[in-house]
Amino acid sequence: MLVISTVNGARARRAELACTGRRLAFVPTMGALHEGHLALVRRGLGLADEVWASVFVNPTQFAPGEDFDRYPRDLERDRGLLEKAGATMLFAPSTKEIYPRPSATVLDVPQLADGLCGAFRPGHFQGVALVVAKLLNIVQPHIALFGAKDWQQAVVIRRMAADLCSPVRIEICPTEREEDGLARSSRNAYLAPEERRAATVLHRTLELATAAVRAGERSGAALEAKAAAEVAGEPLARLQYVAAVDPERLTPLATISNHVLVALAVHVGATRLIDNVLVEVS
Repeated sequence: MLVISTVNGARARRAELACTGRRLAFVPTMGALHEGHLALVRRGLGLADEVWASVFVNPTQFAPGEDFDRYPRDLERDRGLLEKAGATMLFAPSTKEIYPRPSATVLDVPQLADGLCGAFRPGHFQGVALVVAKLLNIVQPHIALFGAKDWQQAVVIRRMAADLCSPVRIEICPTEREEDGLARSSRNAYLAPEERRAATVLHRTLELATAAVRAGERSGAALEAKAAAEVAGEPLARLQYVAAVDPERLTPLATISNHVLVALAVHVGATRLIDNVLVEVS
């Protein structure tokens, strides 16, 4: 697998690939790879001729006091996992390569970015949108793949790409989970053993919400209250938010009619975890 660390190097390799007519899928990551990332690579191989991945811990999406400095980094491990999964190129730039000067450009999708996680992480999705736009401009893939665990992020990126007339197709892939239901996340590595056990409350809460909708619950507020009560029953967990929203507009649903996205963020110890479930009303 080829490893490239410069923008010019990635563009040169992309120009070579363009001459072959081969379709390219792209998986942008912040490293600390797990099975969720590798599932995106394998999905990309089913949609395109080659899959490229990037590893870049983007400083502009971390607020002061968040975990940028301690975010896990192990490029050699990530490289080996990507190669084994079938990726053909890893783009691993430095911060200076992506941000050679302070950016004067702001990308924002406030209708989608201001609620849910955005209400608690001001500026986060601006940082996400900017770095993803940069990566898509550098790599120019036909398809870019994102995990459904970060549903709000994926919806923001999809709208940003559409508004900028980007030809890339944004593919949202199912959340990969551990055997006990915990969504795979790089931040799971922060959890102490007791916290890891407690973190399963997120999946239990989403299962409860799914069962409630299928049993006939149609009030968004009542669904949120049931979910909040489930999280409150776990002593090591502290609910930041739970919301029943439209999956495309991310707006609150007073009444559930066709489908609902139940999304939540929970602090388990010092670690903030997110998860969601899309429930179709039959």
